[in-house]
Amino acid sequence: MAVTVDDIKKTIIEVLTEIDDTIDPDSLKDDVPFREQLELDSMDMLDVVLGLRRRYKLPIPESDYVHLQTMDSTVKYLLPLLNK
Repeated sequence: MAVTVDDIKKTIIEVLTEIDDTIDPDSLKDDVPFREQLELDSMDMLDVVLGLRRRYKLPIPESDYVHLQTMDSTVKYLLPLLNK
């Protein structure tokens, strides 16, 4: 079964709310960096990456972290990897 955009967004929101349970998922903008919207620091962003790696059992090299800055860019990066 293919992973959908909505599946990935749901997982990203779950990972983000594990880091900060005060996040309002409905207020997230798809094209604004998580760090700007949620005041995440570099350790929080590393937790996002590690959370995605753990949930999807997927290696994400450090050189690809740049693709995990916004909801849109994260979905665009993960979708083809998860549907191989």
